[in-house]
Amino acid sequence: MAPHGEDETVVLRRPVRPQPQPRRSRLPLLLAGTALLAVVGLTSLMLLRPGLLPVPGLAPPSAPQVVPRTPSPPGLPSVLPAPAERFALATEAEILANAAPELVIRRFAGNPAVLVLDFPTLGEQARMLNRVAALVEKAGLPRDRVLDDAALERAVIAGGTTAETFYYGHNYRAADLARFFALADRDGVRLNPDEERLRALARELGWLRLDAGGALVSVPHAGAEAWLDARARAAMLRHELSHGEFFTNPAYAAVVWRFWQDLLSEEERARFRAMLSEASYDPALEEVMANEAHAFLFHTPDERFFNAAALGFTPERVAALRAAFVASLPPGWLRDAMAR
Repeated sequence: MAPHGEDETVVLRRPVRPQPQPRRSRLPLLLAGTALLAVVGLTSLMLLRPGLLPVPGLAPPSAPQVVPRTPSPPGLPSVLPAPAERFALATEAEILANAAPELVIRRFAGNPAVLVLDFPTLGEQARMLNRVAALVEKAGLPRDRVLDDAALERAVIAGGTTAETFYYGHNYRAADLARFFALADRDGVRLNPDEERLRALARELGWLRLDAGGALVSVPHAGAEAWLDARARAAMLRHELSHGEFFTNPAYAAVVWRFWQDLLSEEERARFRAMLSEASYDPALEEVMANEAHAFLFHTPDERFFNAAALGFTPERVAALRAAFVASLPPGWLRDAMAR
């Protein structure tokens, strides 16, 4: 992939060590024949953004769940701190074309405040990010402490997944990572080498402050599982990048909130709530509902992940919602992509 300017693609090389044998995926719903089962089962592949609860000894999250109704000023917030400039810019096409056997980290060209971690295997992604997911968003798990190894393993088993299939794509605000490491240090939770590499990355980027800006998203390579083809990888990437845009671009976030509050009817919101609730997401978390509803409806172009008809949306209604959403978008890569 051609780097931009003086940037160079940064590859994080893992230490050589024996690899565990991969466990069999327990996701038959992914290939189920009915659209409704696909909608319910596959929602769990993409990540949510539940609110973080204040805990003793730590300041509360810097981004409370506020529901804005007035437009935010156009334009992106400040990009990542200067150390991030060593990470190459990459377009969607360049990210999707990557097949390097190591973790590759790049800034997304459409919004350099979004850092993309591109993992060759689900196992490597899991070792670095599953424990963060357990703290930030997994239903039924504590928001005030980091799980140790035994508790994380129990959570994986209780969820009916494997470590590799705990999540297929990740997305976090920088502040999520700051909170994760602060809680782990507070409670003396021993992190694995991959998580410590994530800490080093966060430190370099200035992301160990609770008020840090920026966002991190991740995707696995095509072929990480038999069903995970190039089309699925592209859908995952676009879905996760839309979350990154929501986290880092206030003008875009304001449009998402208007979509959720004003463009959808109460009945349509109820359908999304039911779908997301069925997938173990808290329907009381309004940011989760708005962020995921828009990402699935507009930014997940693979019916194996989402089928609007299964939620009762006609093609005409989807087209009308899409047109209204696009018309409100600030200038940027997503507006250009949706207009094509």
